[in-house]
Amino acid sequence: MAITRMTQRMITDRSFESLQTNLGRMAKLQEQLSSGRVLNRPSDSPSDTASAMRLRNSIASTQQYQRNAEDGKAWLSQIDSALGTASHTVQRARELALGAANSVNGGAAAREALAVEIDQLRESLVSTANASYLGRPIFGGITSGSAAYAPSGAYIGAPGEVTRTVGDGAKVRVDVDGPAAFGPAGDSVFDHLTTLATAVRSGDQTAIRTGLSQLATDFDRVSTTRAQAGSSYNRIESALQTGMDSEIRLRTSLSDVENADLAQVVVDLKMQEVAYQAALGATARVTQPSLMDFLR
Repeated sequence: MAITRMTQRMITDRSFESLQTNLGRMAKLQEQLSSGRVLNRPSDSPSDTASAMRLRNSIASTQQYQRNAEDGKAWLSQIDSALGTASHTVQRARELALGAANSVNGGAAAREALAVEIDQLRESLVSTANASYLGRPIFGGITSGSAAYAPSGAYIGAPGEVTRTVGDGAKVRVDVDGPAAFGPAGDSVFDHLTTLATAVRSGDQTAIRTGLSQLATDFDRVSTTRAQAGSSYNRIESALQTGMDSEIRLRTSLSDVENADLAQVVVDLKMQEVAYQAALGATARVTQPSLMDFLR
């Protein structure tokens, strides 16, 4: 059996190598304590670094979903406000039509005043139907123009859906098709108001009663569309909350991977300092003998 010959130089080299190892451990613990992180470079832990990158990508995706949801909420809030205004406008027109229907003996001047107000309501409703968000008409579909309706009440938008992705594979429509809210061409609330104003001016009671019935349908259509938009808003709200909860969980996981347990690091550092001091003492005793000590 071969016996390895140990020399004083070998003992000294190994002692200093051990000291360097201890110093390296102390330096790493001190870096973790000062930075608060256990991952300061990929070489600290390649597997944890890969996990941290995946978590950061997931967090970025979740944040984008949340931004999409916030944008969708803004669209739908604008739609809700516009449809609320439209409901009040149509309801006011119904009240005027009812007043005209009950004023059998009303004079031409009174009928003209009612008709003028109905015309004004129609203009106001066209303006409401052209409400926009960030320069895009909320009832205009995918049009590149700035309006969904012409002053005549004709629809000039482009059919299509504006959607927002608010989760993995989850899309929500955030606009409303103009004809779905205000009626199709030739049978829209704008057409009905135009006809009603003409009927009021002429005192045509049959046409006025027909207009009342049409406005009731228009009111129901606007209310139903508003309820549907509210449902979409609730879906986005739910998706937004889910995204916020998901981000919290992902950030917690990322913290578990990247961040140091400072209390544990302090304990480990103190233990390493004690070990280093002991190693220094042992090394001092090992490297102390010289040739003169052996010749005495």
